Amino acid sequence: MIGLLRGPVVLRTGECEVIVDVAGVGYRVTVTPATAAALITSGTTTEASLFVHTHVREDAIVLYGFVHDDERRCFEVLLGSHGVGPALALAIMAVLSPAALSTAVLEDDIETLCTVPGVGRKTAARLLIELKSRLDLPDLSLEIGGAALSGDDQAQRPSRTSRAEARAALSELGYAPEEIRGALDGLRDDVGVEEMLRLALRELASR
Repeated sequence: MIGLLRGPVVLRTGECEVIVDVAGVGYRVTVTPATAAALITSGTTTEASLFVHTHVREDAIVLYGFVHDDERRCFEVLLGSHGVGPALALAIMAVLSPAALSTAVLEDDIETLCTVPGVGRKTAARLLIELKSRLDLPDLSLEIGGAALSGDDQAQRPSRTSRAEARAALSELGYAPEEIRGALDGLRDDVGVEEMLRLALRELASR
């Protein structure tokens, strides 16, 4: 698998594709529109180092290039999410940097994810849940009124079962009661609300 390409970018063949000349061999690399514009400006070529994800399909091998390695890693995390293919992952990367995406996930910011073309509220909600366990996010303490909760405070904090919380969250996303019931049926109560939501949304997406 190709992991890195270094050489002059000699041609932009489309909005999201450039050709990198590596020792006389031209590699077609798919990039974000902003990266393509930065690599070729006013007809001049740019010496570039691109971190590459090699995507193998039945009918083609496609190279996706990124200026920074954290972008490549973020792209691959997105690809590992249910229902996210290379086109959608690249669209997300075109709008959100890895830092911006991490912030959106940490803050449960559905609106920011919905700024990506092709991402609706249901897809955004599912991504927020899946990415919390996949992105390298800081371990944040639970806070109320700006103060971190102690273990005793957390024990005294009113709570509902994971199933009830998951049911309420899915209802807020617009799913009908029968859809929610079918998605939650068979899931254990001890898996935690985030995992239960992730599994339920995966089941709903497959229907």
